[in-house]
Amino acid sequence: MSKRAVRILLTVVVILGGLFVGADRLAVGFAEDEAAEKLRTSEGLGETPDVSIKGFPFLTQVAGGTLDDVEIGIENYDATSGSDKIRIADLNARMQGVEFSGDYSSATAQTATGTARISYDELLKEAQGEPVELPLGATGKVVGLSDGGDGKIKVEVEVSKGGTKLPKPVHVLSSVRVEGDTIKVNADEIPKKFEVMGISIPLPEGLVRDVTDFEEKVSGLPGGIKIDEVKAAQDGVDISVKGTNVKLAG
Repeated sequence: MSKRAVRILLTVVVILGGLFVGADRLAVGFAEDEAAEKLRTSEGLGETPDVSIKGFPFLTQVAGGTLDDVEIGIENYDATSGSDKIRIADLNARMQGVEFSGDYSSATAQTATGTARISYDELLKEAQGEPVELPLGATGKVVGLSDGGDGKIKVEVEVSKGGTKLPKPVHVLSSVRVEGDTIKVNADEIPKKFEVMGISIPLPEGLVRDVTDFEEKVSGLPGGIKIDEVKAAQDGVDISVKGTNVKLAG
């Protein structure tokens, strides 16, 4: 083969390669948009999620019926908490081994891992509840949650007697953990007494924990993923999620 023929052949290969890459990127962009819209509809989302299909080439992955790696981002997701809803923020999940059904109407990921956050304001809705009766006619109620540092939640308790609030709220540092699908917040230590109008009131531990300790059940996450770990952070509780055989749509 002459040098001129080789040059022509190489030029054709480069052009065809460029066309293939262009077609592949167009196809993946279309697939991401379609997947995002289907996920929005199937999960009843208020906003369209971000879907990013990783790996190259995309078309050969589709031909094989499995995508290696898909990343999904949902800004706000309303999970189930008992009979109510709880807002999950910044849910980002990485799906691996995503297999399609024969007609491409559904997809299932072999494994999924991800992160999300529940703000302190969301957790506070469950923590507040009705005021708990304390000794000598006083009552206590959680009125604030914030970052306590070192992986702890600072729980602010408002104590009142006869409609009069204590000048300063009581603060306790609490640990957070997850058991099954339930996030549990428990005070590390509780005050043994407090002063109300010059009177020292003893505080039985069990009674005080009725005020400070609470739990939040979180279920109904997308595709059946579950909470794996939780940690108190600056703006709320950071959570990690995981799952197997996670159904993305259909």
